[in-house]
Amino acid sequence: MAVAQSLVFQKLRLAFIACGLAWAGLQAYIIHSFGFEWFTALTDSLVSSVLLAAACWLINNNLRYYQPGKGSYANILIWIVALGAAATAGCRYILPFINGGPIYANFMSQSLVIRFFTDFLAIGWMAMISMIWYSQLDQKENEKRKAEAEQLAREAELYNLRQQLQPHFLFNSLNSINALIGFKPDQARKMIHQLSDFLRGTLKKDDQLQVTLNEELQHLNLYLEIEKVRFGHRLKTEISCDEQCGESVMPAMLLQPLVENAIKFGLYDTTEEVVVSIRGELEGNYLELIVQNPYDPKTSRPRQGTGFGLSGVQRRLYLLYARNDLMETHANDNIFTTIIKIPQ
Repeated sequence: MAVAQSLVFQKLRLAFIACGLAWAGLQAYIIHSFGFEWFTALTDSLVSSVLLAAACWLINNNLRYYQPGKGSYANILIWIVALGAAATAGCRYILPFINGGPIYANFMSQSLVIRFFTDFLAIGWMAMISMIWYSQLDQKENEKRKAEAEQLAREAELYNLRQQLQPHFLFNSLNSINALIGFKPDQARKMIHQLSDFLRGTLKKDDQLQVTLNEELQHLNLYLEIEKVRFGHRLKTEISCDEQCGESVMPAMLLQPLVENAIKFGLYDTTEEVVVSIRGELEGNYLELIVQNPYDPKTSRPRQGTGFGLSGVQRRLYLLYARNDLMETHANDNIFTTIIKIPQ
């Protein structure tokens, strides 16, 4: 953006120089048309243009560091009048030394009012253009800083949300390992290795905002293997994914809280086998992920929400895509369904 602004500023500078040369040429032609020699006309226009350019530079440089607020435009008007008067006075006292003669002196005295108003209008235009230009630059800088601050806030909140996913699962896994050590040490050792692999993969994903569905499912399988050791034969999973959607991208670690929620409320207050279904499909420009689990409406009460899992996922989707319509839940025939849509 800085390079683009520099190029625009250079183009504006060239445009002002071209306008100044054109104005100097026009002024020389007008003075020559009054019967003065070309040397006199060119000297008059050159000195007048240099003084006017200096006044314009001063007002522009002043407005670069000072932007008038409401009620302060009178100060700018005073500056314009003062600089216009200074440029006119400079012509009045410099040019007679260069272009002598009573005829030119008389011409100079009669043209002072016109010179002043011409300089006043030119400096006023420069002041207006400078105020608009620098106010736009300030506005863009403020918007850039605001966007960066919002981005940092979103990233911090996303990081905080992701960190909240781990403790609950980690404590449960450690409790299960502790229970298995006494009578099933082999399974406890296996679970420790699986937990280590899962946490190592989680650390790798901390710096990734987007992963493919295949990568997400590979990481999810590590989590499911640990849960199957915890719950044994009671937990069954079915994962189906279209070949086309395997390379679709999605936020990292988005499926785990959904599956953890499904396992928690699917196995709640039951000793029977529970099947958790995970399905991925491409629907238009969306990757659609569907997680289903059985539930007991008398104990699970999914209609009233199921804790941090679903609310955390919905918050992440809003922070990433600024939309609240990317997740929906349904409860029909003792089957609880969670559907999320990831824009592609």
